[in-house]
Amino acid sequence: MADSEVLILFAHPALQNSRVNKVLIEAVMEVEGVTVHDLYEEYPDFAIDVKKEQSLLLAHSFILFHHPLFWYSTPALLKEWQDLVLQHGWAYGHDGTALRGKKFFAVLTTGGSESAYQKEGYNRFTIRELLAPIEQTWYLCGIEFLPPFVVHGTLNMKKEEILRHATEYRRVMEAITTNTFPFHKTVGLSRLNQDLESLFT
Repeated sequence: MADSEVLILFAHPALQNSRVNKVLIEAVMEVEGVTVHDLYEEYPDFAIDVKKEQSLLLAHSFILFHHPLFWYSTPALLKEWQDLVLQHGWAYGHDGTALRGKKFFAVLTTGGSESAYQKEGYNRFTIRELLAPIEQTWYLCGIEFLPPFVVHGTLNMKKEEILRHATEYRRVMEAITTNTFPFHKTVGLSRLNQDLESLFT
């Protein structure tokens, strides 16, 4: 693999019941330069192959976590992945420089609306605030943390809206893999898909 591709670490423990994430991930599977790595399919017993995962990380410039937001965090297997794969002396620490210079962002779905994820909202914190532990993890690894791609309000989302988000997700992946994504315009955004049209104009 060339060091110019996107690695999507996809984590959904019940994909067969998914309405939104299944459509999202299928939209980007065939994008050239994108590797979709389904962790629950690969490791149903949670027996993670650390060396294999580290090799995948080394082979890609962009690392994505794609998952539904579970209790304001990641599904269990993705947390296990972080605990085992991002080893001291390899990913962080004095000699842990293997991942420096790469970029990361999260692709998340939430059942609640965007207004619920505000200081005054039901969940009291923004998505970016809830991602602080992951942001700090990647900071220690020398990886640039970008605003997340967030799909809110999935519980009552209609098919047309799901497809719109899937199209936007694919558009972002295609722009990244062709080196045309305007990262300089994402500074200060709460999420990458806040207004894609303004990003691409």
